[in-house]
Amino acid sequence: MTRTLPLLLLLLGPLARAATVNVTVRDARGGAVNDAVVYAVPEGRELPLAKKSAIMDQKNRMFVPHVLPVQTGTSVRFPNSDDIRHQVYSFSSAKQFQIPLYKGTPANPVVFDRAGVVSLGCSIHDRMTAYVVVVDTPYFATTDRKGRGAISSVGAGKYSLRVWYPDMTTEPAPVPLTLAASDNQELVVTVRK
Repeated sequence: MTRTLPLLLLLLGPLARAATVNVTVRDARGGAVNDAVVYAVPEGRELPLAKKSAIMDQKNRMFVPHVLPVQTGTSVRFPNSDDIRHQVYSFSSAKQFQIPLYKGTPANPVVFDRAGVVSLGCSIHDRMTAYVVVVDTPYFATTDRKGRGAISSVGAGKYSLRVWYPDMTTEPAPVPLTLAASDNQELVVTVRK
């Protein structure tokens, strides 16, 4: 047992030294911006493509979640938890696809292999809309109803903090960010709505 403790500490050491960035996104009037994606892009280094998976469900004729951030290379499953059929599609330049009319869960996930915003729709239910926000970094979060999101497990270094939100007309200027190990930074970003 005493041999495993040093090994465990060695393995957990990098996680204990990772930084967290707590971001609050506000509009020009000080109101909270819900469903904003905040993400930290490392400067001077590239990151490998994700080998992760995510889920964009359909419940009560709505996509859940409304905004899903993923790293480039992530495969996303589109289960249909409703008792009616849906037909999911996107004509976005970052990813064009169509899942024919279905119930349950399609056999093959959709791989999002290019950064950008992918607008989703259902050809049967026009009011069903959602977004998959594909970013080239694993450091991202979605803001809650109070406009807050926490990007955790970020390594020390220089980053460019970026924000995307539904109905955005102009991309906010990136915020330069320098993190040390174990930092816990608080940022407020104001955007135009």
